[in-house]
Amino acid sequence: MDRLLSSQKVIASRRGLLEGMLPLPTHKAEAEGGCGVVGLACSEPVAGRHILAPSLQMHNRGNGKGGGIAAAGLSPQQMRVSPEQLANDYLIQVAILDPMAREEVEWECIFPVFEVHQAYRVPTLDDYRAPPLSTPKLGGLEVRPPDVWRYFCRVKEEVLARFMEEHGLSDLDLRRAEDEFVYQNTFRLNRRFYASLGEKRAFVLSHGRDMMVLKIVGYAEQLMRYYQLEDLEAHVWVAHQRYPTKGRVWHPGGAHPFIGLDEALVHNGDFANYHAVCEYLRQRNIYPLFLTDTEVSVLLFDLWNRVYGYPLEYIIEALAPTTERDFEMLPEEKQRVYQAIQAAHIHGSPDGPWFFIIARSLPNGTNGQGPPLQLLGIADTSMLRPQVFALQEGAVQIGLIASEKQAIDATLRSLAEDDPRICPVADRYWNARGGSYTDGGAFVFTVERPPIPPCQGGKEGGMARLTCTDKFGRVISTPPGQKHNNPTTVSIAAPCPSLERVVSTRLEAGGVSALFQYIAGRMRTWDYGTLAWLCRRMEGLAAEGDRERALAIEVLTLLHDRCYDTGDMRRSSVLAMIEGNLYTIFRSVPLLGEGRPGQYQRLDWESRAQLQGPQGEEQILVNDVQNFPSEGESSAARFIVEAYHRGWRRFIAFDFRGQRFCACGLGPATEGIRIDVYGSAGDYLGSGLDGAKVYVHSSAQDQVGQILKSGKLVIHDDVGQTFMYGAKGGEVYVLGNAAGRPLINAVGCPRVVINGTCLDYLAESFMAGDPLNGGGFVVLNGITFDEKGKLVEQETPYPGGNLFSLASGGAIYLRDPHRKVGEDQLNGGRFVPLTSADWELILPYLSENERLFGISVADDLLTVSGVKRHSAEVYRKIEATKLAVLI
Repeated sequence: MDRLLSSQKVIASRRGLLEGMLPLPTHKAEAEGGCGVVGLACSEPVAGRHILAPSLQMHNRGNGKGGGIAAAGLSPQQMRVSPEQLANDYLIQVAILDPMAREEVEWECIFPVFEVHQAYRVPTLDDYRAPPLSTPKLGGLEVRPPDVWRYFCRVKEEVLARFMEEHGLSDLDLRRAEDEFVYQNTFRLNRRFYASLGEKRAFVLSHGRDMMVLKIVGYAEQLMRYYQLEDLEAHVWVAHQRYPTKGRVWHPGGAHPFIGLDEALVHNGDFANYHAVCEYLRQRNIYPLFLTDTEVSVLLFDLWNRVYGYPLEYIIEALAPTTERDFEMLPEEKQRVYQAIQAAHIHGSPDGPWFFIIARSLPNGTNGQGPPLQLLGIADTSMLRPQVFALQEGAVQIGLIASEKQAIDATLRSLAEDDPRICPVADRYWNARGGSYTDGGAFVFTVERPPIPPCQGGKEGGMARLTCTDKFGRVISTPPGQKHNNPTTVSIAAPCPSLERVVSTRLEAGGVSALFQYIAGRMRTWDYGTLAWLCRRMEGLAAEGDRERALAIEVLTLLHDRCYDTGDMRRSSVLAMIEGNLYTIFRSVPLLGEGRPGQYQRLDWESRAQLQGPQGEEQILVNDVQNFPSEGESSAARFIVEAYHRGWRRFIAFDFRGQRFCACGLGPATEGIRIDVYGSAGDYLGSGLDGAKVYVHSSAQDQVGQILKSGKLVIHDDVGQTFMYGAKGGEVYVLGNAAGRPLINAVGCPRVVINGTCLDYLAESFMAGDPLNGGGFVVLNGITFDEKGKLVEQETPYPGGNLFSLASGGAIYLRDPHRKVGEDQLNGGRFVPLTSADWELILPYLSENERLFGISVADDLLTVSGVKRHSAEVYRKIEATKLAVLI
C-alpha cells in the first residue's frame, strides 16, 4: 500500500510537465523493415570494437537513417571519474544540435540543479565526412552527428528538498526522489530544446548511472568510429541498425536506443496500438516527445519498474501477456497474479510484431555486491520478429542476443581474436517462446559485480559473475566441468603410433563411417592436443590427392555434424577446432585458373573474376564466401548462380558470415546440383529451390526453404523463423529444432522430418492434400541430445498451441509415446490412429533420417524407456478436421 501511495504521488508530481502540450498526433507508420539489434553482456569488460563486429555484420539490416549504441558497466578511468562517482553519479549526456544551445542548456537545466563533478565533450573524429581508415568502405557520414556533452552529477540537496516538499514526496526514499527529479528535469530539457513538433536544438541521450547512449543519422558502426568507442570498455553493450517505424526517422533523436532512467531499449518491429499505448501513458502524466514506438516501450518499462516497483517477471508479463493454453498451463497462483496484471495493463501492452533488447544498470546490489548490470531480450507473445540467444560459460561468461545467429558468431569471433579463453562458437544457442509457460519469452543475463574498494583504482575487487535466467528466474546453464579451448592456442599432442595405425587402417579400407565411429566413441577420453593431432593428420591427408581430400572432408564433416560425448572438452570448442581445420583444407584447394589439375577448384572474392566452366577432371567448385556481400548482384548467392550457368554442378561454399539467399535463383529443374554449406549462412537459404540438394552443416536462420518446390534440404542443427513458408514440395530433414511458424501456408507435397520440436504454429494453414495419396506431411520427433551426446526425449514433443491450426490437408506424424500432446493444442486438426499405410509412408523418410543423422529408427525412435514398441504406440497422426476438396 505504501508503494501504491508513493507511486500515485510520483505520477501526480508530473502533472505540471504536460501543461500546454498539444494532443498526441497520429502518424502513418514508416516503411517497416527488419532492424538489426544485438546485445552483449560479459563477466569482464569488453571493448566497443566487439559490438562493432556484429553491427558491421548486420549492415544490410540498416539504411543509414538511424544507428545507436548503449553501454553499461563502464570503466571509471575511461570516463575520467572515480569508481565511486561512476557508481553513484548520474551520467547525463546531452546531444547539442545547435552549438549556440549548449550554454543555454547548461545554465537552464544543468548547473542550477546539479552539483557537477565532471563535464566534458565526448571525443570525436575531426571530420565526420571522412571514411574511417580501418574500414574505408563504410564511407563518411552525410549528416553531422551532434556534439555530445557528458556530465557526472548529483541533484543539489536544496533543490531535491524543495522538489520533494512541493510535490508531497517527503516520505519517499531520497534516492528514489532524486531519480524522479532527474527524469522530470530531462523531460523539461527535451521539451524546451527539442519538442518533436518544434525547434530542435538539443536533447538528452541518457541520464542513468553507469550507462551511456549515443545515436546518429547513419549506421551503428559509423557511430562507433565517429565517437571513437572502439577501445571503450563496458560489461554490457547494445547496438541498433535502422530507424523507428513511427516518428521522425531522419533525425538522431529518432534513432534507437531510447531511455527510461536506468535502462536503454532497442527494438525490431512495429506497434499496431501505438496510439492506445500513448493514451495509457498520458493517463499517468507521461507524454512521449520523440513520438516513436520505441520511446513508449521504454517509458512503459520505466513506469512499471521505477514508479510501480514491479518485479521484473511482472514487467515482462505486462509487456507480453501470457494467453490461451500457455496461461492455462501456469500454476494457479501465477494465473491469479497474471490475470490482475493483464486487467490493469493490457491496454498498455504493445501489440504487434516486436522484439526488445534492453541494457540496464541497476541502482542497488544484493548480498553485498556492487551495482548489478543486466541484458534482457523480450519477444512479443506471437513471436513475430526474429531473435536468437546464446550463452558461453567458463573462465569468461558471455551472454548474447541478436536478430540473427550470424551476428552472435561475429561477436564471438571478434572476442576470441583478443582473448584465448573465449571460443568463437557459443556453448548454447536458442530461441524464446513469447508469452509462454515454458520460458516466458524472455531471458535475462545478469552481471553481479563485487564491491569496488577505493584502493583498487577503479578495478573491480574480485571477479564479476554472469548468470542467465528465463522470465521465471530459472537458471539457464551449460554442462559443468568442461574446459574451453581457443583453436589458435592449442598445442598438438605428440604422435600416437596406435592411433595412427587405426586411422591409416580404416582410411586404406575406405571406411569413413568406421573411422568416425571409432573417433566418436573415444573422444570422451581425448584432450585438445589429441584432437589437434587428428585435425593436423586430416590436413596432411587432404594434401595427398583428390581421393584423400574427399576422405578427410567427409571424416571431419561427420565429426562436425554428429553429436557424441566430448568428455571434459566443450563441444563448442571441439566444433570450432574441426570447422577451422575444414576451412584450412578448403583454402588449400588450388585456385581456378592456376593450371593445377584436380577435381577440386577454388574461388574467393579476390579471384571471382577468374570464374569459368569446369575443364577436364574439374568437378567441385569450392567457394570461399567470407568477403562476399550479404546480398545484391555481387553476393555469394549470385556467384553460385553464375557458376551453375557456366556448368558447375557440385559446390562447397564455406565460411558464411550471414550471406543471404544461398541456393536461390538457380531456376527450374535443377536436379543434379549439390551445395554443401559451412558457416553461418543467412536468411532465405534454399528458398524457391526446384530440384537441387543443399546440405547445411550448421544451423540455418530465418525464411529457409520458402516456396520450395522440389529438391532436398538437410540442416544439421536448428532452423529459424517461418521455415518453409508456402512450400510446395521437397524433401527436408532438420536435426534440431524449428523456431516459430514452420511450414505455414505450405501446399502440395512437402515431406519434412524435424527431429527436435517447434516453438509454435507448426503447419498453420497447411494445405498439402492427402499424404497417403501423394500429399505432404511433417514428422516431428521431439528428441534432442544431452551433454553426453545421447539421444533423449524433450520435455514435450510440442510445447505450444496452434498445432496444425486451420489446416485443410496433409498430416503431422508426432512421436509422442507418452501422449503428452493434447487436443487443446490443436486448432482445426484431430488425432487419428496411425495405420500400417501411414507407417509405410513415413518409414523411408525416417530411414533416410537415420542415414543422415545417425538416429536409428529401431534403437532410438521406436525404443521407449529401453523397450522397443510398435510404431502405432510411439507415433500419433494428426490430420485436418476438414480436408480441402481439390478441384
